[in-house]
Amino acid sequence: MPRVGSPRATSRAAQHLQLAKAMNDAADHQTADKRRKAKKKVRRATATTVTNVRGPDGERGVSVPRKSARRRTHAGSLDRLFPFDDELLIVVIETPKGSPNKLAFEPRYGAFMLKGVLPAGAVFPFDFGFVPSTRADDGDPLDVLVLMDAPVFPGCVVPSRVIGVIEAEQTEDGRTERNDRVLAVADNSAAHRSIRDLGDVSQDLIAQIEHFFKSYNEAKGKRFEVKGRSGKRRALALVKGALIGRRR
Repeated sequence: MPRVGSPRATSRAAQHLQLAKAMNDAADHQTADKRRKAKKKVRRATATTVTNVRGPDGERGVSVPRKSARRRTHAGSLDRLFPFDDELLIVVIETPKGSPNKLAFEPRYGAFMLKGVLPAGAVFPFDFGFVPSTRADDGDPLDVLVLMDAPVFPGCVVPSRVIGVIEAEQTEDGRTERNDRVLAVADNSAAHRSIRDLGDVSQDLIAQIEHFFKSYNEAKGKRFEVKGRSGKRRALALVKGALIGRRR
């Protein structure tokens, strides 16, 4: 056995130190490699991709951005949600039925703002909202009026069946632009379960809805002119045409 302090003992101690250092370096390298792989997985999970999916009437070719689950559930992303759930249209409610206050989602704040108050005695006839990831001719998301059994709260996501559209033009300060109103039925509605197309809705009820939008805009100094009524197929075509990323 070599004496302590002898050249042989010193050499063995140096070898042990070198071996310990090499093992520590290898452990550090493995830890760093695991961290790199974990970060790579996170980047892949949160990256935006484009996916071909089936549209609401079965055909392929609707390409939309797909976000991570964390991104989709953030309140500030309500206007960027995927607009379809299988054959159902996703509608974000802004103003509930019976409310005299006009509410609108403001992406800058990730919250709902009071945009106006209806004249005394006037209220919204049904829940009113928008289709996320769309942009209509007026620069805002496509508007939707949803028939359901009872009002919900602002920000509620309502999977709905598209039944038709009120095609209209809105004029303000001499400028006219399209401002259609898509009509839909909440998919789990019991009172409106039999409604599948615009022809299933009372013409008197549709006339009352049109009158509401005319008087509502007139109170704000605007003119709302109905150009026609169309069924489900035309309404879906308008929704697809308004999808962000597909407009030209």
